[in-house]
Amino acid sequence: MTPFKLTDELLEEIRQLIADKKNAALQTMMKEFHYADIAEIADELEVEEATYLIKLLESEKTSDILAEMHEDIREAVLKNLTAKEIAGELSELDTDDAADIINELPKDLVQEVISEIEDRDHAKDIVDLLRYEEDSAGGLMAKELVKVNENWTVTSCVKEMRAQAENVTRVHSIYVVDDEGKLKGRLSLKDLLTAPTKSHIKDIYIPKVDSVNVNEKGEEVAKIMSKYDLEAIPVVDEIGRLVGRITIDDIVDVIREEADKDYQMAAGISQDVEVSDSIWILTRARLPWLILGLLGGLGAAAIMGTFEDMISKHAVLFFFTPLIAAMAGNVGVQSSAIVVQGLANDDLKGSVRNHLLKEMLLALLNGFILAILLLIFTWIWKDAFSTALAISLSLVVVIVVAGLIGTFIPLFLHKRNIDPAIATGPFITTSNDIFGILIYFWIAKMILGI
Repeated sequence: MTPFKLTDELLEEIRQLIADKKNAALQTMMKEFHYADIAEIADELEVEEATYLIKLLESEKTSDILAEMHEDIREAVLKNLTAKEIAGELSELDTDDAADIINELPKDLVQEVISEIEDRDHAKDIVDLLRYEEDSAGGLMAKELVKVNENWTVTSCVKEMRAQAENVTRVHSIYVVDDEGKLKGRLSLKDLLTAPTKSHIKDIYIPKVDSVNVNEKGEEVAKIMSKYDLEAIPVVDEIGRLVGRITIDDIVDVIREEADKDYQMAAGISQDVEVSDSIWILTRARLPWLILGLLGGLGAAAIMGTFEDMISKHAVLFFFTPLIAAMAGNVGVQSSAIVVQGLANDDLKGSVRNHLLKEMLLALLNGFILAILLLIFTWIWKDAFSTALAISLSLVVVIVVAGLIGTFIPLFLHKRNIDPAIATGPFITTSNDIFGILIYFWIAKMILGI
């Protein structure tokens, strides 16, 4: 299968078909595309054009298209649809995707849309999902699954499974529950097919099954599914009743969103933003960290001002100030990035003291190698050993301190349930710039005897 690529020529052809209202040709063309590809096309069209396309195609396909579309475009398209039309689309979706779209609707429209859904059981399941936090296991799960009672015989189990499977897009697992609906285990399809027809499920099911609570954070669910290579995981309520399942496609979305958020934090953007957002929204997201950077720069300038006499006597110290600040910032960001990554992947084990000790030894080794190179360069360039020694020794201390700060701060934030990603980028860079400049001139003053 050749990967889909949206070209300007194809987009213009589709726009022309919409403008000329050549519905038959447009429908024929769309049959050739996967719903995810049509969603990509719709994201590039004007809202009126995307709405026209959605209304033209059958709900069985457009429901999946809507689920794949960019949130902003989908929200605009939904405003052009009636409550009955939206309900028709939601009827074709799994409950988790339908609940996500319902959450994007204006509050005054939600009740009307739900009342228009013909399948009342489907509507009830959607409403049930709306009561959970969006980033919790309950908010991520779908109600569609295949479950069997431990007291059923193999014959009755197969009959019930056939009826349930009609509403499930993909059967990842068969879950076993008791008479109260509590999750007991999972059923192997092979064991089901090879067992005598009069056998009871409780005699052949596998009691070991990983599950998560409805209130579990999405990030924790992602870690569990990643660790055990699960395609789906059952979700249970506070008393252990099976209430839904989370599939890998939903977890991929969680991982991507979390990675985007951490990347933006590391870059100094304080809220979730996108390229299409307004200048005002982008400014609000970036400005706080830029102000922090400005204050850090003013702090560094103030520190340098207190060493003005020393700088006037040894002007060469001034030329190496950017190098010291840059090394402090770079080492701090490297250290914090490794720690944040380890925390995110749950790979960071051991005490804080051990991590700090390891980082100090690593910083000492790196600092010593860099200091030797800097010492040789400065000594040859300025022919002043004491000055070269002061600069090089300062570099070692600055690198060690920056490494310790970059390691300690994310660990400290994590212990207090604050996202450690905030420690990377501008926060670490600014703090290490200030400490780096202070250490640099203080050591130079001690060695040079000024």
